[in-house]
Amino acid sequence: MRKVFDETRINGMSLQNRLVRSATWEGMCQEDGRPTQKLAAYYKKLARGGVGLIISGYTYVRPDGKQLPGMMGLYSDVFAEEMKGLASAVHEGGGKLCLQLVHAGGQTSTVGAGRQPLAPSALKVAQFPEQPAALSTADIESLIDCFAAAAGRARDYGFDAVQLHAAHGYLLNQFLSPLTNRREDSYGGSLENRCRFLLEVYRRVRSAVGKGFPVLVKLNGADNLDGGLELDDALSAARLLDEEGIDAIEVSGGTPASGERSPVRQEIAKREQEAYNLPLAVRIKNAVACPVMVVGGMRSFEVVEGIVRREESDYVAMARPFIREPQLARRWQDGDETRARCISCNGCFKPGLREGGIYCVVDKIERESRNVSL
Repeated sequence: MRKVFDETRINGMSLQNRLVRSATWEGMCQEDGRPTQKLAAYYKKLARGGVGLIISGYTYVRPDGKQLPGMMGLYSDVFAEEMKGLASAVHEGGGKLCLQLVHAGGQTSTVGAGRQPLAPSALKVAQFPEQPAALSTADIESLIDCFAAAAGRARDYGFDAVQLHAAHGYLLNQFLSPLTNRREDSYGGSLENRCRFLLEVYRRVRSAVGKGFPVLVKLNGADNLDGGLELDDALSAARLLDEEGIDAIEVSGGTPASGERSPVRQEIAKREQEAYNLPLAVRIKNAVACPVMVVGGMRSFEVVEGIVRREESDYVAMARPFIREPQLARRWQDGDETRARCISCNGCFKPGLREGGIYCVVDKIERESRNVSL
């Protein structure tokens, strides 16, 4: 029987358990995307907390793919020492670090990208803050190279894996979605064409890092939008990636325009509200041979343990619970299986914009209150 704290391997990468820190923007990088010592210390704390795999905050592969301030970038060799420092910090803490690679496409803005945003098609849809320009075939080829170059750097700098972000409405997802991809060339129209960009990115990344280096993907099982990516097409995309040799698929769902069915939902107070992407993950797991991860609302150890025991997913990923409790994995492993203290308020992201780094504001208020009462 599979257990949460089994040791596992993904393409040679040994993991101490089946718990994954899913990628989240931390807001702890400099304006040019250079990671800071604050971020390295944050990752080291997560590693010491016992999580099996840390997936970094989304990292743009070209400057015009940047979305938020404090976002990490890896588009040249100028950050080599800082990137090596991130990997070393995690390894010193006993963990493994996967770099998530992204281009925000139409979900960035002129402010973030430094130019008019680029997308598969020049369409203004609800999830885009402004009208994007359509990518030319030369732009597409350049971006494929940028993903591959960033992946190669990650391997050289000591990261343990890379993950392609093809979920949550970012560029790779935009090509998959018929809502945002209205191209009439070989990258649009049929599902085969809409999958082409993602598969070409994967192939070029694989060529850059080699067969023995883990390459993961984060994939929407559905966009939860009228006209967006549906489960049947996501299943086909997952099968194609599996056939190509992807090492693991993290299943998520939704975009910022998906309302109550967005990727980051609030007020998860009951067990039945947890694991909201699990039905999608189960379908994808049944369609592929590679390991599957599920993210979305896990708060209770019983829910996590049940998913693993029933083999509904090989790994369980969380983000916000680890913001409040970096030591959550260690706590559960040591026998304290009480629910994660995260209340799903999303307040943790505000300090990333205002103070140069995310943290749990509820936990801070409670600690300050205790100190005052003393």
